[in-house]
Amino acid sequence: MVDTDRGGRPTGAAKAYGATAADGRARLRGARLGLWLLAAVLAVRQAAGGSLPDPARYDGPSFGGPVLAPLTRSAEQALGRGWTFGTLLPVVVLGVIAARALPRPVGRRTALLAAPVAVCLLMLSLPVRGALRLGQTGVVPVLLVLLGCFAARGQRAGGVLIGGAAALQPALLLFAPLLWRTGRRRAATATGVTFATATALAWAVLPRDSRGHRVHHGAGTGPGGPADQSLHGTLLRLGLEGPPGTGLLLLLGAAVAALALRRAIRYAHDGQLLLAVAVTGCAALAVSPAAGQHQPLWVLLTVVGRAGTRARDRPVWPTAVVLVTTLPATVLLPNVAFLHPVRDNAVLLAALAAATAVPFLSRASPSFRAPVPTPYAPPVPARLAFVPLLPFLRRVLVRPNLLLELLLIRVAYAAYARVRLAVTGGSNSAGRARAEEHGQRILDLERLLHLDVEHAVNHAVVRIGWLRESFDFYYLSFHFAVPLTVLGLLYWRRPVDYRWARAGLGLTTLLALAGFWLYPLAPPRLMPGLGVVDTVHGVQDFSRPDYGTLTHLTNQYAAMPSLHFGWSLWCGVVIAVVAPQPWTKALGLLHPLLTACAIVATGNHWILDAAGGAVVVGAGFGLTYLLQGPRARTAVAAAGPDGEPSVPAKEVPAKEAAEKDPP
Repeated sequence: MVDTDRGGRPTGAAKAYGATAADGRARLRGARLGLWLLAAVLAVRQAAGGSLPDPARYDGPSFGGPVLAPLTRSAEQALGRGWTFGTLLPVVVLGVIAARALPRPVGRRTALLAAPVAVCLLMLSLPVRGALRLGQTGVVPVLLVLLGCFAARGQRAGGVLIGGAAALQPALLLFAPLLWRTGRRRAATATGVTFATATALAWAVLPRDSRGHRVHHGAGTGPGGPADQSLHGTLLRLGLEGPPGTGLLLLLGAAVAALALRRAIRYAHDGQLLLAVAVTGCAALAVSPAAGQHQPLWVLLTVVGRAGTRARDRPVWPTAVVLVTTLPATVLLPNVAFLHPVRDNAVLLAALAAATAVPFLSRASPSFRAPVPTPYAPPVPARLAFVPLLPFLRRVLVRPNLLLELLLIRVAYAAYARVRLAVTGGSNSAGRARAEEHGQRILDLERLLHLDVEHAVNHAVVRIGWLRESFDFYYLSFHFAVPLTVLGLLYWRRPVDYRWARAGLGLTTLLALAGFWLYPLAPPRLMPGLGVVDTVHGVQDFSRPDYGTLTHLTNQYAAMPSLHFGWSLWCGVVIAVVAPQPWTKALGLLHPLLTACAIVATGNHWILDAAGGAVVVGAGFGLTYLLQGPRARTAVAAAGPDGEPSVPAKEVPAKEAAEKDPP
């Protein structure tokens, strides 16, 4: 209802509200258009990178062989790469169906943006990027199931579609009991009949292949490669073959299937049918004799479930799912031996968690639409008014979710390491010459400023064994240990300052990456003719373009600015700001001083590299101030449902807010 005056004309307040609403709708339409354009770009990229495999090497289910092989030959003869682009259509349809199947009610923003967001996530996912080729069943089984559950007219038609999916992937027969227990008995019957008919046809046409897929894999043998994320594949990688492996597989599979179906039936009765379908698909992935490349899509679909009663915990499951399904496992976890079982089975573990453990909320739960809000400090006007605050840098006054923080820190560092290695450097003679030219310019500038002490300091330290070893140890160990310790202590004892400090560190690192890219620089130890001794890495062979094997591990020309000094200075500033005692502040400021001595004494940086590190640290804290505001002191507002600001809360000191919200 719009407020009007006595003449029936809208009042000024009503006009302002209408203008604001119109602006909001325009922004939503613009965001939706941008997301669809992004999806189109991703689709073109997928089509350009697609290929048609040899049908003789097809290794899918037996029913898929006679169906897809003729299409493969036809595509190779007539359509070529154009067919690959055409196969992207099921991905788009899949995303649209999933968006329309979201549990009701949904907000206007969700209704407008859900479809393009879903399509973009599907295009970015590893299953689509890896299996979007003719000759693989690709997304077809997932699409058939969603069509049967949400788009088919009549239960029989839906059952036929799901039965066809089960013929391509037999483990999808788990949908038959789901359909039966949720009142769709005609669909369940049609699923079984369609599966039996298609399987019989496959045995008649390709008996040897059918026996291989139905009997050979079921008997406890099979490839068990890293791409196989089923329970069967994991047991094979662990060396459990033959009858013992089969017995354990049957026991685990039965337990997973029973628990997952029980949960799925409950979600279906709760009005979350898409979540029920995703949970059942995750169980099918786990119990399959061999999980195909497309099956992790079931894990991606579980992002529609809501887990966590607090607003700060709500993003954990969707973030973990998106990371698992879009990034290689080597990015998610470091290359440490005891983590290999988790890294090699990341998709399976996510599927098992979704099927059996993640406590997705019921729609009847008060937290389903209104999780416990997160207190945050209001914007402070002591900054440039024309610079917009970033929502994800809001000055939240409580601890963030620890699992989410660990995931984001690990992925951010993996991305940093890869970008640092990929920037212009010593991978070729031109990069080496450019880096050495920049090194000579830095040396000339230091001589002009009377700062060229690297050679003298380096040789003085080399003559004293214990001092050399001390600086080498400091250089190698404290670079990561101290920042991680500071972050950990801030997270536990000073959560408000943790968010402020973390933002400053992230922006500092981003600026440093830009410096590595724009200004590759040879450090003193890699400058021919300078005579600086590399005390950490040993003697380098200057006659080889790659300087031995070290270049393959890290970019040796990522020297300006020095993040060794930059991160240490960040630690010193943070400790000096938050530490309560003067001696603690002094100890914190001593760390960047010792780091500066170490990077020069070991020959790894110029003095001006440290100056560059100081510049990016200052810029990082400055950008944090501009984009987030000053360090938070009080909380006067709380986040309502879907992140919208709610009624202002009572002002509380930041420390008190943190103490009232234990981890």
